[in-house]
Amino acid sequence: QVQLVESGGGLVQPGGSLRLSCAASGRTFSRYTMGWFRQPPGKEREFVAAARWTDGSSYYADSVKGRFTIPRDNAKNTVYLQMNSLNAEDTAVYYCAARYGSSWTSLREEYDYWGQGTQVTVSS
Repeated sequence: QVQLVESGGGLVQPGGSLRLSCAASGRTFSRYTMGWFRQPPGKEREFVAAARWTDGSSYYADSVKGRFTIPRDNAKNTVYLQMNSLNAEDTAVYYCAARYGSSWTSLREEYDYWGQGTQVTVSS
């Protein structure tokens, strides 16, 4: 059974950085694409970033491009979301997701597995 467990959320000041972790278990993820989504208060869940487990190639939503990256640690079966230059609009519950296959998609319904989410609050 696939399990995705996020951690690393919290309160951070505007302009600060935070790194979220997503520990994956229950599969060999080499053929999976890992995604990060977020749900701001009162809004729909939206795509943030995705990366192929095989080669680490990634793509990002325009709103986070240049500020967020999605590194991974194959040995730990863990993917990260490194968030820099945070602002209030980044406040949300952040979710890790996984889908089988290497094609890109920002559609949440295309992802098969989800973590429980972790809260990120950007405020002074």
